[in-house]
This record gives sequence, C-alpha cells and structure tokens, in this order.
Amino acid sequence: MPEALSDLFSDTHLTALLGLFGGVLLGLTARLGRFCTLGAIEDLLYGGSSLRMRMWGMAIGMAILGSFGLIALGWFDPVQSQYLAIRWMPLASITGGLLFGYGMALSGMCGYGAIARLGGGDLRSFVIVLVMGVSTFVVLSGPLAPFRNLIFFQDPITNDLPAGIAHHLADQLGQAITPIGFAIGGAILLFSILGREVREAPAAVGWAALVAIAIVSGWAGSSYIARTGFDAVPVVSHSFSAPLGETIMWTMTGSLRPISFAVGSVSGVWLGAFIGSLIKGHFRWEACDDPRELRRQIIGAAIMGTGAVLAMGCTIGQGLSAFSLLSLSAPVTFLSIFAGAALGLRQLITGFRRAA
Repeated sequence: MPEALSDLFSDTHLTALLGLFGGVLLGLTARLGRFCTLGAIEDLLYGGSSLRMRMWGMAIGMAILGSFGLIALGWFDPVQSQYLAIRWMPLASITGGLLFGYGMALSGMCGYGAIARLGGGDLRSFVIVLVMGVSTFVVLSGPLAPFRNLIFFQDPITNDLPAGIAHHLADQLGQAITPIGFAIGGAILLFSILGREVREAPAAVGWAALVAIAIVSGWAGSSYIARTGFDAVPVVSHSFSAPLGETIMWTMTGSLRPISFAVGSVSGVWLGAFIGSLIKGHFRWEACDDPRELRRQIIGAAIMGTGAVLAMGCTIGQGLSAFSLLSLSAPVTFLSIFAGAALGLRQLITGFRRAA
C-alpha cells in the first residue's frame, strides 16, 4: 500500500475503503444492470429468459479466473479465506442453502438485494435488512449459537487438504491448482456467454465483469493489507449475511469496535444503488401497505439469516466469493439456494395444489 495512504488511514480503515469500493460496484450493478439472484431464478423458471442467470454464470467464471490469476502471481493465498479453511459439511450447505433460498423467495429479495432496494428508497427492504442482520447474529453468536455448534460445528482444517475443488483435483491428478482453476473458470464463462440472449444484450457482459472485479478486488486488497499491515485484518471478500449484523453493531457501537470490510461493503452497496437509482430516475420512497406481505417478508428474512449462518454465506458469499475460490461448499450451496427459491416461488405463484 502506498505510504501516503498508510499514513492517512489505519489498516482497518483501508479494508473498509476496499469494501466500499467493491460495494459501490455491486450496488451500481444491482440498480443499473438488474443483477439479482431471485430475479434471475424467477426469469428462468417463469419468465422464459436465462439472461440474468447467464450474468451470474459469467460473473462466477470471471471471478474464478481473476482469483486464480492472483494465486498464480503469488499475490493471494486462498487458504487464508474461511471458505477453504473450514472443514466442509455437506448437510450444512444443503440445509442452509434450502433455508436461505426459501426465505429469499418469501422476502422477495436476498440481503444484497435488500440493501440495493433500500438505496432506491424502498423502506420495506430496511425491515428485511434489520431482521436478517439480527437473526444472523442470533444464530451465529447469540442464544441459538450453542444449538448450531452442537449440530453444525465449524471445524478448522489443520492437516488435511483445503476444502477446495481445485485443491482436491490437484492432489488426485498431481497438478498445480491454478491450471485447474483456469480451466473450470474458463468453461463456466464460455458456457454462460455463448447464447442468443447474451449476443442481444452485450451490456450484460460488462455488468458481470464489474461484479467479478468487486469480488477479486476484495481478495487482492484484503490479502495485501493483511500481509503488509500491522493490524490483524482478515482476508475476505463480499458477503451480505453476517456483515449485515456486523454493520448494525458497528452503527450502534462504533466507538467500541473498529470499522471493517463488512461495514464498508454494506455501505458501498447502498451508496452505489442510491447513485444508480438517481441515474435511472427510479428513486422513490416506498412502504408496505399490506401487513400480510410485511409479515411474510419478516419471516423470510429471519429464515434467510438462519440459513446463511448454516451455509457459511449467502448468494454473494457462497454464490460468488466462495465460488471464485472453487470452495467445495459453493456449488452445493448455490444449487440448494436455487432449489429453496424455486420451492418458495412455486408456493407464492402457483401454490401447492395438485393439478386437476
């Protein structure tokens, strides 16, 4: 980090600025590029369009290529991230993913989407942000933490292989992890980008690239600060489950705890979405007129927070940050989120009545 910056800011302030940078990109992409997990799933299942799902695939492929590029250059050790350092529990990924996806469908948005909508003036999403942030901490370190630890204890890996697909394949094939990562990332990107819908909407590639830049910059920047700084800074990238609770706690007790990447990331998404809504002319205050809808959204947000803790991440945390490192948990969690969201959407749109 340049000396001028290190003189002006502490390591924790630098990580918050790093989170702010990537968060702004993600917020702009949500508002201007319509980058949304639930929207992508709904378009695919009920709208006859795979464009937004292809955007997710392109973002994942580019993020994998970028992250493994950092690894190849020796600028980043993926084992420093929690996604590869914690022993993978398939049941936790499946259970947490299903809960998160179902809660996301009930709420009508995930944590990332709620922050982005809040940036556009949607006060309903403010309730979702608060409930999801609190429920996450209730399960993570609050009253329900002992029960979570009893069933899904997050055990750090010591002598075994890191919990990564590339690491396990490299061990089996006797190859380095970076060529495997490049091959998988390239295949995902190629599969996602080849299609009529992408050709007709080439801007989708650019929005996906911005998302990938946000994820990769998080790994690169936090790794550099942790390696060269003096404070104990975790190596992280973007996620919007526990960071919501962390941001709420920092807002209330900022003088007692240092600012973090998470606070910068959440603030950045809100700021980017606010700017994007002004650019599009879409900013307007909205509230919930139907108490039944609000009740459903609150229940969904609480379920999302619980699921995110069990799965160790949300649509962004597991679906992009963990996926960019080819964590064993990422594809299983993402597919489980998809299945849970599909179940929730079916309940809301068509119900579970048996066809006549």
